[in-house]
Amino acid sequence: MVQKAERVAANRSNRGKPVGNVTRGTTNPNRMRRLDRWLAGPQAWRLRASANPLVIDLGYGASPATAVELFERLGAVRADVRVCGIEIEPERVRAAKALERPGLSFLTGGFELPVQGQPVLVRAFNVLRQYEEADVHGIWQLVQERLAPGGLFIDGTCDEIGRRVTWIALDAERPVSLSMSVRFGSFDLPSDIAERLPKALIHRNVPGERIHGLLQAMDRAWLESAPFASFGNRQRWTAMCRALLDGGWPVHDGPARWRLGELTVGWEAVAPD
Repeated sequence: MVQKAERVAANRSNRGKPVGNVTRGTTNPNRMRRLDRWLAGPQAWRLRASANPLVIDLGYGASPATAVELFERLGAVRADVRVCGIEIEPERVRAAKALERPGLSFLTGGFELPVQGQPVLVRAFNVLRQYEEADVHGIWQLVQERLAPGGLFIDGTCDEIGRRVTWIALDAERPVSLSMSVRFGSFDLPSDIAERLPKALIHRNVPGERIHGLLQAMDRAWLESAPFASFGNRQRWTAMCRALLDGGWPVHDGPARWRLGELTVGWEAVAPD
């Protein structure tokens, strides 16, 4: 199901109504664990430094399970974190209300983010992929306008149980990075993750586009790192990441993240032409 771009643009100017469209709402417990681990890891400083530790789970779906998990995981970083799950479908919000507690709430809304204050983190997973590619930039801007200083908007996609996960991180001004996180044993080649790329990139995996070049480089480095397989896939993936870094790719973080099956690169490496 792909939503029409013009409907989102029209809704934006219709004050008082949520911006966006109802999505399928499919979700599963623990589906976002790989992203949550990144938010509670290398990005935890943003939450610690925030004067207003407000986090939004935008479009959490038919079940609020992943919003509850986000609240619990980020609570280990900052005890006074406030997580608000936002859904455009009122019935989903009514069903989630029973789970509210201090620091965790649910509201009806869309990309306009109907909350008081500026969130430091906004997570929208498996939401934008149901819209037109032409609408993505406008949606990004709408959310970016609401971010707190130092805040991030996460636009991501994953498979049904969170084995293959990708996300784009954006600050208030621009896209910052692309991250990919995989469960070892869930792929033959790293490029298998292409089917789970965010909407801004999923149609760009063709020769001549930067994301295609990165995925091909990952495959080559993975195959060349085959001798490390005898020590396990963690060591092989780490060798692949190091080869990419040595080859001039703007790889972020380091071995501690690579061993988790994670790779983050600067947006300039994959930005569509």
